[in-house]
Amino acid sequence: MALALLFALATPAFAANLDVNAKAVVLMEKTTGEVLYEENAHQQLEPASVTKVMTMLLIMEALDSGVITKDTMIPVSATAAGMGGSQVYLKEGEEFPVNDMLKAIAVASGNDASVAMAEYLAGSESSFVEKMNAKAAELGMKNSSFANPSGLNDDNHYSTAYDMALLAQACLKNETVAEICATRSVTIGSRTFVNHNKLLWRCEGCVGMKTGFTEKAGRTLVSAATRDGQTLICVTLNDGDDWNDHCKLMDYGFQTYPRQGLCKKGETLGAVAVRGSLIPSVAAVAADEVGYPLKEGEALTMEVKLDSSVQAPFAPGTPVGEAVWKKDGEIVARTDLAAQNGAQLDVREPLD
Repeated sequence: MALALLFALATPAFAANLDVNAKAVVLMEKTTGEVLYEENAHQQLEPASVTKVMTMLLIMEALDSGVITKDTMIPVSATAAGMGGSQVYLKEGEEFPVNDMLKAIAVASGNDASVAMAEYLAGSESSFVEKMNAKAAELGMKNSSFANPSGLNDDNHYSTAYDMALLAQACLKNETVAEICATRSVTIGSRTFVNHNKLLWRCEGCVGMKTGFTEKAGRTLVSAATRDGQTLICVTLNDGDDWNDHCKLMDYGFQTYPRQGLCKKGETLGAVAVRGSLIPSVAAVAADEVGYPLKEGEALTMEVKLDSSVQAPFAPGTPVGEAVWKKDGEIVARTDLAAQNGAQLDVREPLD
């Protein structure tokens, strides 16, 4: 069964002047990964300290797997303490808990904290870099190469706006990373640092994520904002006016591509015949809530694909099909369909 769903938005399209100053930019909807705006999205450029989004992701994976805890004490080596660039001025021989190190990386962009964590988790900075590149490949970051956990310039250290958006999308799935990236100030030992990301104050709904700068890379910025239940990710590389550009892009994205609800979790989208039970059929309900960012006048086609029947006995939640939504013939959203109720086998004695 296929149903055409046309969404005519009541609000007019937002007429923004998208004259962006960046060499490369991507505006992405977090849940679907849909790119709403892009310029030179796959051009390889230096990412500077937005590299630390990858460093934070690997730290969080180590936390989630139990390799470390938030209270694990991380020693500071001479190498870490001697890092140049942005730092939180850690001293050789000091120790800090992982939770403080994460905040030092996310809020104060500490190169020293990044290297200390890398050395602890992988045994050496070079081994940690191998993990960074392996994770990049896993996430589909096809045009990226990492050479260090901090973002300092290196010929083998580069990424793209699109790849960094994929990385941010993965990072935002972790609630702890998202919370830390939105922290406005932190105290590490006796030192207090204010988040470098001015969008936390200037952009409505901003929830982080990371700033960067070197003379070679210019200003780099990965940001995320949430409004009305929708989260957008914005990445700019080499952008001399990134604060204004991100505010402009976020306003454009939210006003031009509002998230449209396609179905609610538990919504009935069909019915499937039941074999071997007194119940003739069972409702097929959506396993997830589904939404999609739609511009005024855009249309999606919904297709419901159901099993011909389901054999009793079965429990509630048994898979019975799927629903997909297509845009220009391509699937852009989907959900499994499940049996709303279970069914018992008909065990009555057959009549003579």
